[in-house]
Amino acid sequence: LALAACGGTTESAAPESSAPESAAPESAAPGSESPDGELSAWAPEQQVELVVPFSAGGASDLLARAVEAVWSEHCDQPLVVTNMPGGGGVTGAMYVASAEPDGYTLVLGYGSGHDMSMGYLQELDYDPSVLEPVCLLSVHSVGIVVPVDSEFNSMADVKAWSEANPDTPVTAAVSTANGTVDLTMQAIAAQTGINMSVVPHDSGALAMTDLLSGAYMIAGGHPAEIYTYIESGQMKMIGVATDERDSSYPDVPTLKEQGIDFSSYGSIKGIACPVGTPAEIKAYYEQLFKEISEDPQYQEIMQNMAQPVMYMDTEEFTQYFNDAREANK
Repeated sequence: LALAACGGTTESAAPESSAPESAAPESAAPGSESPDGELSAWAPEQQVELVVPFSAGGASDLLARAVEAVWSEHCDQPLVVTNMPGGGGVTGAMYVASAEPDGYTLVLGYGSGHDMSMGYLQELDYDPSVLEPVCLLSVHSVGIVVPVDSEFNSMADVKAWSEANPDTPVTAAVSTANGTVDLTMQAIAAQTGINMSVVPHDSGALAMTDLLSGAYMIAGGHPAEIYTYIESGQMKMIGVATDERDSSYPDVPTLKEQGIDFSSYGSIKGIACPVGTPAEIKAYYEQLFKEISEDPQYQEIMQNMAQPVMYMDTEEFTQYFNDAREANK
């Protein structure tokens, strides 16, 4: 089995925005004179809004903040990051889809649960075709974690406990309902026969907090949401839902290595824009995010929060997106 989606929040909330001061780029940006003397077709002339359709503190938000940290080195207009949770990502996505296709409103997190899997599981007034892919920034694996003092050291331990206590469910904390992490947990239960009670939260960060409070036995999350707890010795990871081991945690076996026939594409973190956005605007952002992905400061931030830098241009990302979506049918 394979899966691709993402987690964030299911509750609506007022948008939260932040904008750093703008600064002149160190190198010529599109829209200015390039080293070969040619001028690119378009560059922003006012602030750009980057919508994160999930709550603050989750993996998508942390990625947006990494972009925000180096933005002014590559673009001479300010960036506003707006958290717009609701509907498992649909609220923020529809906000961007309804915006003018003028290059001033983008979404980060294209390829999340509402794009990949949610539409196959429930009726949605949303389809990912209302947005156009620009590029991919990262893909995050799903890790299964427990408190460091838990008796569970592997997925086999979880299954053994469930078999010994058939009337008591294994309680599991996850983020968005029908997102990557939720569906991963549901797949584990289906594949292993574990009696599992999976409870969605408003964000991955809240799921981790509840796990440590003792309210749940296990949890699922993306590396950016759990790495601080692992580094501080509060949690341990007992499995990862990818075909290959996560490079950030090479000692943690995959679910397949532990006899569970399931893997996930992971949580896809793409940039998208409204349908009808002119090609020259998409080309500008395709190049801009490539430069950001190559920025040493950005790469260091990503490394420090266990988020891989996995830039793909529009063509490559579109194919990857379509392949992942097909895998969820």
